[in-house]
Amino acid sequence: MAERTLQTLGAPVLRQSARPVAPQDPQLQRLIDDLIDTCARANGVGIAAPQVGESLRLFIVASRPNPRYPNAPWMEPTAMLDPEILAVDGEPVYGWEGCLSVPGQRGRVARHPWLRVRYRDRQGEEQTTELTDFVARIFQHELDHLEGCLFVDRVVSPEDLLSEAEYQTRLSQGTLS
Repeated sequence: MAERTLQTLGAPVLRQSARPVAPQDPQLQRLIDDLIDTCARANGVGIAAPQVGESLRLFIVASRPNPRYPNAPWMEPTAMLDPEILAVDGEPVYGWEGCLSVPGQRGRVARHPWLRVRYRDRQGEEQTTELTDFVARIFQHELDHLEGCLFVDRVVSPEDLLSEAEYQTRLSQGTLS
């Protein structure tokens, strides 16, 4: 495994619609391992292939408590190839998001609290599952990356965009809305 260089806001690959994954690609397993490693080292809870310069419909959901997300639930890192949302439920809920490709900022974004999703796992097997709350938010955030959309595109008001330092201050004071 190797840590990959993160693409940041302004990199053209972050604004492209990613192409489907070729499961027979001999480099696919290495890319998955590299994404997991890069995500963990950067204290992320998810990462999409475009964030490391690979325009592929692949992302990792890897929720776990870390300095950026101290209250995140723990789960095994899961590779999701060619993911899609099959169904949503519940009114969108606002929550604060950050992104490894938009360092130093957080934004308040509305996401559905419940999803039924389909994807292929790292062995190419089709999976269907239901996701809720924070993990559903991660899935939607990462799926946006595959369409060339960043969380800053979904922020409704300038008041809903904070520096990471201000976010952490408000979080510790319990004053986030």
